[in-house]
Amino acid sequence: MTATLTPTPEPLPQPVEAAAPAPPTGRRRRTRPGRWWRGPESDPRWARPALFALLAVTAVLYLWNLGSMGWANTYYAAAVQAGTQSWKAFFFGSTDAANFITVDKTPLSLWPMEISARIFGLSSWSMLVPQALMGVATVGVLYATVKRWSGAGAGLVAGAVCALTPVAALMFRFNNPDASLTLLMTVGAYCITRAVERESTKWIVLSGLSIGLAFLSKELQAFLVLPAFGLVYLIAGPPRLGRRLWHCVLLGLATIAGGLWWVLIVQLWPASSRPYIGGSQNNSFWNVLFGYNGFGRLTGDETGSVGGRGPAGGNGGGMWGATGLTRLFNASFGAQASWLIPAAVILLTAGLLWTALRPRTDRTRAGLVLWGGWLVVTALAISLGQGIIHEYYTVALAPAIGAVIGIGGALMWKHRDDPFARGVLAVALFVTAIWSAELLDRTPDWHPWLHDVVLIGGIAVSIALLVPWHQARLAHAALAGALVIGLLGPTAYTLATVTTVKSGAIPLAGPASVGRGGPGGGAFPGRGAFPGGGAFPGGGQAPGGTTTGQPPTFPGATNGATGGAPTGGFPGGTRGGGGLGGLLNGTRVGTQLQSLLEDGADGYRWVAAAVGANNAASYQLASGEPIMAIGGFNGSDPAPSLAEFQRYVADGKVHYFLGSGGGFGGGPGGGSSGTSTSISSWVSANFESRTVNGVTIYDLTQPLTGSSTTSGSGLT
Repeated sequence: MTATLTPTPEPLPQPVEAAAPAPPTGRRRRTRPGRWWRGPESDPRWARPALFALLAVTAVLYLWNLGSMGWANTYYAAAVQAGTQSWKAFFFGSTDAANFITVDKTPLSLWPMEISARIFGLSSWSMLVPQALMGVATVGVLYATVKRWSGAGAGLVAGAVCALTPVAALMFRFNNPDASLTLLMTVGAYCITRAVERESTKWIVLSGLSIGLAFLSKELQAFLVLPAFGLVYLIAGPPRLGRRLWHCVLLGLATIAGGLWWVLIVQLWPASSRPYIGGSQNNSFWNVLFGYNGFGRLTGDETGSVGGRGPAGGNGGGMWGATGLTRLFNASFGAQASWLIPAAVILLTAGLLWTALRPRTDRTRAGLVLWGGWLVVTALAISLGQGIIHEYYTVALAPAIGAVIGIGGALMWKHRDDPFARGVLAVALFVTAIWSAELLDRTPDWHPWLHDVVLIGGIAVSIALLVPWHQARLAHAALAGALVIGLLGPTAYTLATVTTVKSGAIPLAGPASVGRGGPGGGAFPGRGAFPGGGAFPGGGQAPGGTTTGQPPTFPGATNGATGGAPTGGFPGGTRGGGGLGGLLNGTRVGTQLQSLLEDGADGYRWVAAAVGANNAASYQLASGEPIMAIGGFNGSDPAPSLAEFQRYVADGKVHYFLGSGGGFGGGPGGGSSGTSTSISSWVSANFESRTVNGVTIYDLTQPLTGSSTTSGSGLT
């Protein structure tokens, strides 16, 4: 029998299975195709819609009735106007299109407003919309930063706290430099967060460049966040210590590069063809930086400032109020940003204790170090600074307060099964309710029922947070109650801020009844209606010689309003509407005077000159023509000298002189040059005058008979 061998068939080829997707590297988060509104796959479905809702509410708050703000701070509004008429004024930040003198800050904060005004035409709306959009962007960047390490819930809380901080609602609707400063610092924090994650030179450099650009918005205040940036990178950065140290050096170099380029151009530019550097005593930016507008804010050595003093000045903060760790909570600063600072301190401390034994690169602790460091250093600088420190500077605290609340609160909520975590949440809310009630008591006639709701509700919800709820609905109800109570006070003040017209150089957030006060009960922190106890800065006479306790009437100042902004005895100011919100603002310009300036502009570089940039700003905004601001912001800069001004007059470059000694220069406590006083005296002694709309006008083309200008002895 023959065996038949049957060949074994070879197995059919099997389809090759697709390789499993590689685990995410953290470098890029994919969004669902066609579902961009839901965000990354790792996010809960409610996260992206909630973010859009937060940004929409923020936009409505900050854009609401924005045109009613008028020119807000006329000092910066005039610079914006100048930047729309002259690219040189745009670059240098000149107060007038003829480029006599600059504002006393670096100019980056002006550029977005000037670009907007160039595109849409100069108006209150076109000037302030970029500021409001910066506020929305700050909230969005803050959310993105906090969410990366602590989740969407923490990011939403952080963004909401920032958006609803009263001083944030004020500054993101105003034309002071703080809007761009706060946004750029927040962008820097986002970049340093990415750098910690990826050991990335690119993100380190971008973080430094952001802070450098923030420096070009408001100079040294931007650098207050750098210690926190460096510390978080050293603690939680790449594995190799040498790499971390090198990146910190690179952070500093990038910061210098981001800000130094403009400074070098200004310093190398021939002084004869650029404007005088406002705020300096020698036409040098370094004098501004290391003087009254830089380190002088910390030391109190502020030659050239309003009421500035030398090193031998008063103690305890002098005319700008007592310094100390409680400054952020006093009658002037408290309602601006301190509502949630006690809770932030509690959550920061508890969070650092909770994460103390975790690995070096723990992200939650890194977030607390980053934002807690920002909060502590900035708060100390504002609290202990002995020079000019205004309440609205606290807007720089808003992102840090929000982030610490979001990160610390999310950490404790995640571990709410632990009695310690529940206790921390309960204590934080209870302290917030007590402090909010105290702040609300400072405006007792404004919605007094809010005090009871916050206090009673805070006690009740604090007790609910202590209960170890086993049902998720009840736990989440307690959390929602905590958020409502914690944000009720600042939200009410924020709503009052956006529905109240604010104007002037030093506005306050909150209802109209909010004012400045201190131990002396004055309108400023200090001892009188003005810092120093007098009716004028330094306690001396007001321009024109008035020694009464009433606010001096500046040239052209009347009771009324212009551009939607209230005016009063101070230049453009009002003692209501948020304290002395109009102090150091401009004057109201009558129609006859406006026509006179407009008709007399032809053939002159400056249609008029006035002492003090705030005084000059109103005339410039009304006429649309360049006005020379003698002495710069305070009237205390030695520019121009008497001889230079006489030469301008002899060359036919200035037509009129407005007023007789307005501004703050040359008076007690002001700058030491006395230049503005000399010019005022020379003009009044040598030129014909008349009164138009209550303002004394000197025609510099009409010298008095027998004056020094006709004999030639007065001109050099």
